[in-house]
Amino acid sequence: MSRLANQLVRAEKEEIARAIRTLLARPFLSADDEPAAFAVIRKRREPLTRWFDYFCGWRLVVEPREGYARLVKVGSRPAATRPARRRRAGGAPFDRRRYTLLCLCAAELLAAPVTTIGMLARRVARAAAVEAGVPAFDPVGADERAAFVDALKLLEQHGAITPTDGATDAYLGDEEAKVLYRVDTTRVIRLLAAPVPPSRLPGADTTALTLEVRYGGDEPTETQRALWVRHSLVRRLLDEPVVYRDELTPAQAAYAASPTGRRMIRRAAEEAGFVLEERAEGFLLVDTEATATDTRFPDDGSHAKVAALLLLDLLVTAGPLAAARLDEEAAELLRRFPHWAKAYRSEGGAARLAADALEVLALFGLARRTGDRVAALPAGARYRVDRGPADTEDA
Repeated sequence: MSRLANQLVRAEKEEIARAIRTLLARPFLSADDEPAAFAVIRKRREPLTRWFDYFCGWRLVVEPREGYARLVKVGSRPAATRPARRRRAGGAPFDRRRYTLLCLCAAELLAAPVTTIGMLARRVARAAAVEAGVPAFDPVGADERAAFVDALKLLEQHGAITPTDGATDAYLGDEEAKVLYRVDTTRVIRLLAAPVPPSRLPGADTTALTLEVRYGGDEPTETQRALWVRHSLVRRLLDEPVVYRDELTPAQAAYAASPTGRRMIRRAAEEAGFVLEERAEGFLLVDTEATATDTRFPDDGSHAKVAALLLLDLLVTAGPLAAARLDEEAAELLRRFPHWAKAYRSEGGAARLAADALEVLALFGLARRTGDRVAALPAGARYRVDRGPADTEDA
């Protein structure tokens, strides 16, 4: 093969790998927001579709004319560790009320290709009034309007609605604000990634939303069982910061330890452009370009993450510790740095800072709380402070 041909093959592999990581971070990607990334995904959609189906069992939908790509990610372990976040107010996570209004808005938007914010608010109010168990929606209240705006801003983010006259934020201060929307009903429908539509649930058990028939349900064949083990393991490796062997199911652990499983994991990591770190305790996929990363650690972007890094060093060197000890350490941090973390200066602030820091550590698989004890996990050793000889002598 000529040098030029080798370069073209290498360039194609690099494009596919980067596109995989891009879609992992942004499963609903719009050409308007990221034209360069979408151009690559459109160009390489066939190998990308095959990759996600083979390794993860995930479906990739690329709509060149509509200008978006949707990776339909189904979690092997549904969790609330990555909530929807507000497009304002510091990116706070959605609460139950905002999720409820998001669902009601999405349902009502399917009625027409054009609407106004006032018309949509009235339709949502009527829908909430007739839905059992759904609190009434009254846009007169400022809190209600804020929750409604947050739901709409999320829909805007994904291109499900586009304001053509006016701005959604205007509704925060004025119930009579005029905002005209163009509705993309196809994108509204694409937002839902559940294999089973909510309308087809047999009862109130929402776990049925993630039931995937390709794996055979309660009576899978041997082939379906093997397929599920491979897909569920790779999903976890791609979705979670670190995967510990003791957290795997017996079938997943056996597959990961087998020659076939190890080859499969290495191949998936290589083709997606990850560096695979395999230890006795588990696995870690490192994206050196941080393309697939939706949140980072270490990161000075929040007080909780800064405190988490400092508390983690204590847990690694002196842990396990009582949770109360972490509260004391957080209080000491606030005392040493009087102009830092002002949001935690009120009564009980130290305990809240320690709790938020511990939540960060748990999210990244670096620490675990059991009862009243907190222990660092093996991956936490990566962030241990390297104390030189002078530090050791002073100690």
